[in-house]
Parts: sequence; C-alpha cells; structure tokens
Amino acid sequence: MKPRMKPRETALLSVSGLRVAFPGRRRGSPPVLAVDGVDLDIGAGEIVALVGESGCGKTTLARSLLGLVQPTSGSVAYAGAPLAYKGAALKAYRRRVQLVLQDPSGSLNPRHTVYDAVAEGLRIHGYDGDERAAVASALARAGLRPPERFFLRHPHELSGGQRQRVVIAGALVLEPELLVADEPVASLDASVRGEILALLLRLRDELGLAALVVTHDLGLAWNIADRVAVMYLGRVVETGPVEEVLSSPRHPYTRALLSVLPESPGEPVLLTGEPPDPALVPPGCRFHPRCPVLASPRTAVPGLADACRTRDLPVLPGRGRGAACHWARREPGMTGETPP
Repeated sequence: MKPRMKPRETALLSVSGLRVAFPGRRRGSPPVLAVDGVDLDIGAGEIVALVGESGCGKTTLARSLLGLVQPTSGSVAYAGAPLAYKGAALKAYRRRVQLVLQDPSGSLNPRHTVYDAVAEGLRIHGYDGDERAAVASALARAGLRPPERFFLRHPHELSGGQRQRVVIAGALVLEPELLVADEPVASLDASVRGEILALLLRLRDELGLAALVVTHDLGLAWNIADRVAVMYLGRVVETGPVEEVLSSPRHPYTRALLSVLPESPGEPVLLTGEPPDPALVPPGCRFHPRCPVLASPRTAVPGLADACRTRDLPVLPGRGRGAACHWARREPGMTGETPP
C-alpha cells in the first residue's frame, strides 16, 4: 500500500458552495444543477479522488476548477486568491493547474511529434528558457527515457501507456502545482494502469505535486488517494481519509459502490430505481429513491423514511470526515447531518 500524506492545514485549492446550472432541456423547464453546492479542499502535495457514477457531476466540477466552466454561484480559491475566469489571471492560473485527460489518443494531435505536443504549453505561455531542455526534462519525469529517443515520434508509433505519459509530460513541462486527472487510466490496459498510478505517486513524492483524480473506480481511489470525496447527483455525499471511507463507509451509496469491487466480501448491493437525473432531483435526501437502507425491513428505523424523503441535507465540509445521510447520523463523530 502506498504511504499516505499528512493532512495540510492550509488548502492549495478550496471550493466553497459551488453550483453549476445548465439551461433546462426544454423551454420553460427548470435549470439542470450539474453541481449543487460542493465544498472541497485539496492540500499541497495531496491526492484527492473524486468518485461517482457517470452523470453525477464530477467532470463538470473538475472543469469548473480548471476555469473551463464558470460556476453559477459559489467560489473557487487557489492559494487563497479567488479564481478569475478570464484574462491574464486565468492564463497564469492554468499554468499552475494542469489537466490530464482520459483518452491520450484524443488528447494528442496525430500530426504533431512528441516534442511538439509537449512543447505546446511552453509556446502558449511564452516560455523564454531552453525549450529543448524543458521538454526533455518533462519526458524523463514522465518515464520516457532517454527523452530524445521520443522527440520525433508520432502518437501512432507509441503504446497506449506511452501516449498517456506524453500527455502527463505536456502537463509537467509547465511545472504545475496541481494536476486534475479525469479518468487517467480508464482507457489503458490493466497491465499499464498500475504503472501510470505509480508515476502519479512518484510525482507527488518527488515534486510535491497535488492532484484531483476523477474516477468511477473506488479501487483506484484506494490505491492512489489520500482522501476521497464520493459524489452523487451533483453533491458530495461522503468524504474523508481514504482508509476510513473505504474500510468503514457510512453512506449507503458508498457501500453500494464498494460492494461491486472484485475483492469485496459478500454479494453486490443492487441499487433500486432509475439512475440519477440532474434534471429531476428528488426532495429530501437525493439518494432516497435508490437507497437500499430504506428498501430493507432489516434496517428500518422509526421516522427514518419520512426524514429521508422530506428533509434535505447540508453541504459537507471541505475537509474532514462526513456523510450526508440521515441513517449515518447515528454513527459517532460524523459531521454534515441534519440534527434530530
């Protein structure tokens, strides 16, 4: 198991009450809340995994943190300064916070050599140093050695793992402090995934690089993250240190996600009801239509069903242990629950 980082007292990136709404699907219909009141902190040198099903809002949240989508309300602060969504300030911010996409084949221009792909960021930001040395250093840090051997190659000449390393090198060349990695190993063979995850951990240890890793895979979160935030229908429903959340999950949704991992004991938990639709957010706890706790007579608690169906839950804190669940509030030491 990887060594865990100690918690940072001051957040490098801090998100507070973030909401992102898109126009309704039909004229006159209410807006779609893709992200609905998220608090999230990432410390320097810390890896945070953002986990959830497809459509839960995690990619929209990540794009907001990169300045690609302007939030409807709430705030994003980097090193204590509010994020600007235009102009020179945004360009400077994007040099410090870099994106690593899921599909390296789609991220790389097939006509560009590896050298040009990695040097592109330097040219956009007007780098005035030794470009060749910077590109070589970034490729070497990404595990492509000797780097000069890859300069004139094109993406189709590389393996999937090598292409993803080129994408990572393109982010590293600007010497960022934070990576936002959206499903960074989803398109890779199982044999290569471990190598890329090990690379991200090495970069954290050697460079103090922080990362937000967006994934649907709690197993990946266990292998790489210091903290995990589980997202459902636009909100973070459970958060905390990865060992605590994944070894002792409090929210029924987290338990259901964990139950389908190959190494999980017992039978998988099958969620009832329809998959989440951000245009049709239910009243009360947004997970209650699919909640296995409510569906089972063995876990029936007097008054629980009424609370789940009618009482909304507050936003979880950006750091610390929390579960936005009426049922989980009975557990000691929990935060973010509605008072009895």
